[in-house]
Amino acid sequence: MPELPDTTEVAIVGAGPTGLALAASLADRGVEFVLLDKAAEGTNTSRAAVVHARTLEVLEPLGVTGELIERGVIVPTFTVRDRDRTLMKVDFGGLPTAHPYTLMVPQSTTEEVLLQRLRALGGDVHRGSAVTAVTGDAEGATVRLADGGTVRARSVVGADGMHSVVREQAGIGFTGDAYAESFILADVRVEWELPDDEVQLFLSPEGVVVVAPLPGGRHRVVATVGEAPEHPDADDVREVLGTRGPQTSPARIGDVVWSSRFRVHHRIADHYRAGRTFLAGDAAHVHSPAGGQGMNTGIQDAVDLAGRLADGTEDGYEAARRPVAAEVVAMTDRMTRAATLDGNVARMVRNTLLTVAGHNPTVRRKLAMRLSELSVGR
Repeated sequence: MPELPDTTEVAIVGAGPTGLALAASLADRGVEFVLLDKAAEGTNTSRAAVVHARTLEVLEPLGVTGELIERGVIVPTFTVRDRDRTLMKVDFGGLPTAHPYTLMVPQSTTEEVLLQRLRALGGDVHRGSAVTAVTGDAEGATVRLADGGTVRARSVVGADGMHSVVREQAGIGFTGDAYAESFILADVRVEWELPDDEVQLFLSPEGVVVVAPLPGGRHRVVATVGEAPEHPDADDVREVLGTRGPQTSPARIGDVVWSSRFRVHHRIADHYRAGRTFLAGDAAHVHSPAGGQGMNTGIQDAVDLAGRLADGTEDGYEAARRPVAAEVVAMTDRMTRAATLDGNVARMVRNTLLTVAGHNPTVRRKLAMRLSELSVGR
């Protein structure tokens, strides 16, 4: 690991996908930076596993898109079901992009590819560097570390997640709330009769469950539950798919490769900037995993901000990116609330509306454009 410098042009706090994309983009533009992360090592689990078309587009100049595609699973269709009944099928084919599909690839792989590119450009991550304070002034900001060290930077970017120290130090509010339900997340072996080149969203009185293919013959399963166990096992996955998934040909669940639980918030930073401090990724916005937008919006924040810091147009960052996040938060909130409706009548009306909408090509295309994030950021 290189020695931590006393000064730099941009100090980035957080080396997840957003921070790595920002650092690599700055390195590619010849902008000096320091990338700090409190963790001793990077993510080694799948976590965020969806990469949308717009994200693949913005990563093209970095030269990482091809490797991500090679290491992921191309999924051209998103299907909404009520058990065995198909309510809506959204096809990404024909969209105005070189990547008319969803790419399923583990977050650990995305981070690995971005880190390899960062190192090829001469950069790296300063790990074990926990930030405790950020003090700004008219000329920049001083970042203080837990070990007593400091870094003076012209700009500081908080890419340090929902509980962002940088955001708190900047005094920026994080407006929103949390959903009552908890979520289980598991990567498992699933055998069933449904297509393996689709993301399947199942709606049921018990809650929502999403199943999507991953590399290596695994599937990602995300489901809402009242109180999720700390480490969901095969029986937990079997229960949610048994009560919400296909009935005529039930899913057969094998080994759980990895699992976790989490609670979901829907929040957005009141501002994306305070002086020379900027926010990106989960430090700026968090929302339901419906649609798999979170990591994608963060990476797009990073690439946009890198360009602005390089050419001196950072004053336009909040106006460009905050409305995008606000729309994503609103859309995923609507999707989550519609998917978890109480009452038979409400669910019947919802299913009818989805079925009618599913027969409308204009509606399907509009939804595909929004899910892929091709409708924003161009």
